[in-house]
Amino acid sequence: MSEFLDLQKKRRSIYALGKDVSKTPEELNSIIKEAIENTPSAFNSQSTQAVVLTGAAHDRLWDITLAELKKVSADEEAFAATKAKVDGAFKAGFGTVLFYTDTNIVKGLQEGFPLYANNFPDWAEEAVGISLYAVWLRLAEEGIGASLQHYNPLIDAAVAKEFNLPENWTLRGQMPFGSIVAPAGDKDYLAEDVRFRFFQD
Repeated sequence: MSEFLDLQKKRRSIYALGKDVSKTPEELNSIIKEAIENTPSAFNSQSTQAVVLTGAAHDRLWDITLAELKKVSADEEAFAATKAKVDGAFKAGFGTVLFYTDTNIVKGLQEGFPLYANNFPDWAEEAVGISLYAVWLRLAEEGIGASLQHYNPLIDAAVAKEFNLPENWTLRGQMPFGSIVAPAGDKDYLAEDVRFRFFQD
């Protein structure tokens, strides 16, 4: 089996995260930055941007998320369950990566290449997806667990204000990461004849 396939199998959604990470915040920032820098994007647009939060900044992100979620919670009981999930599965981690799309880059490409204008938003999403996966694999390679969350657009404005982020950055996902307190459960796979086709000649 290839090393890459081993790494793919190692990468799982980990919801029991801790702060016992051997890498420094600076080392993790470099790992994440390099993973994203070396991912492909349509027309080499590099439209995916990232914000790495650790320490108090990481905690503030999830405090903001809880504050926004409380505004839309059905009642106190529902919010208590939500808070337990956010505190236990996300805030308990070592840090979070925020993934953004720079909409100015997308619009510039649409204007510069009108024949493909309708495709650039989709291609930007592909670039985010590849970047997410690259970071997730690198974290897994370092023995660090992660999951992918989507509290956007609920938290977008408050997070942008807190961290003074450009208006043209659109939040696409949040990846809390940290030490693996408990492993992921078993993973089910669709039957191969349902999911795949192979033709020759």
